[in-house]
Amino acid sequence: MSTPKIPDPGLLVISILSAGWDKFWPGLLGELEARFGPADWVSEEFAFDQTGYYDEELGMPITRRLVEFEVLCPLDELADTKLFTNSLECKHGLAGKRAFNLDPGVITMQSLVLATGKSFSHRIYLKDGIWADLTMIWQKKRWVEFPWTFPDYAGESMKSRLTKLRQSYKTKLNNHKE
Repeated sequence: MSTPKIPDPGLLVISILSAGWDKFWPGLLGELEARFGPADWVSEEFAFDQTGYYDEELGMPITRRLVEFEVLCPLDELADTKLFTNSLECKHGLAGKRAFNLDPGVITMQSLVLATGKSFSHRIYLKDGIWADLTMIWQKKRWVEFPWTFPDYAGESMKSRLTKLRQSYKTKLNNHKE
């Protein structure tokens, strides 16, 4: 018989996509920090050009920022995090279009899991219409993608950033356990 055990918390990371940063930034960061605590790191804007999926809704050119939060996040809060980020997208939207796309995820020593409102064969239902997407795993000192991993996450540039975030998480986790 397996004995249930609460897992270590994860590192909350939110990916933000937009073509109109001047309309909501840094106010959005303040709203995120009010909910999740201080941001520990905010990336520079970098190109999001692996797909045109969001072009019509968000405009062009789309860039991305990653935000890492100081406080580690219980893994079972991922669905609530996605519901909150969805509410921010609606709050800041105009004429049925979003000003930005927020994708929260959790990095652990083993994986990157993103939250989504879309079902698919490899996604696990969490609650309230939110699913967990196992996006990549950490194996043999590198990120390993799956056939379903979004192309923008599978690229070396993103993997490099995620590796730095994983190292930050490892440090925080060690401090958390002391």
